[in-house]
Amino acid sequence: MYKAMLGLARTMAVLGGLMLAALILLTCVSIIGRQLNGFFHWDLIRSIAPGFSAWALGTGVGPVNGDFEIVESGMAFAIFAFLPFCQITAGHASVDILVNFFPVWVNRILRAVVEVIFAAVLVLIARQLYEGMLSKIGNGETTLLLQYPVWWAYAASFVASVAAAIVGVYMACIRVLEAVTGRIRIWDGTEEAPQ
Repeated sequence: MYKAMLGLARTMAVLGGLMLAALILLTCVSIIGRQLNGFFHWDLIRSIAPGFSAWALGTGVGPVNGDFEIVESGMAFAIFAFLPFCQITAGHASVDILVNFFPVWVNRILRAVVEVIFAAVLVLIARQLYEGMLSKIGNGETTLLLQYPVWWAYAASFVASVAAAIVGVYMACIRVLEAVTGRIRIWDGTEEAPQ
């Protein structure tokens, strides 16, 4: 079961990484286009090379239309896509100042409680994204510039949030089992190795 969950988490992380890379590329192209557009509109360039300036502007050089809408939608998906891998590898930020002084069994119980709360929050987020997606489908809302349906972004984020919720519930079950049995099932480097 662990291999399946790790595979799901890795797949989602790769998809999130590909989305993030595409968004970075889109942002760079848009910024370069915006700068070139400003350059070719510059009075000095228009006076030195009016034909070239007009030709370059005629090619449509400029920012990518709707880049903010695409980045907004893509970032939501990327964030949810990274959550399963972060959850299964215990990659979330933690403050261990106080817990280092607790006995091992107390730390296991705390980990189990945190994982259960985190799983519940992930399930709640997935449910709310589903409700939001249905609402956006129902009202037919579209983005301002590109006019694509807003529910598309909700659907992509919903899929990633369901994967995060599945991995979160799995890890909650594992950590509760570890707290009850006192035996580590998934080593992630945050617990002390046996002596």
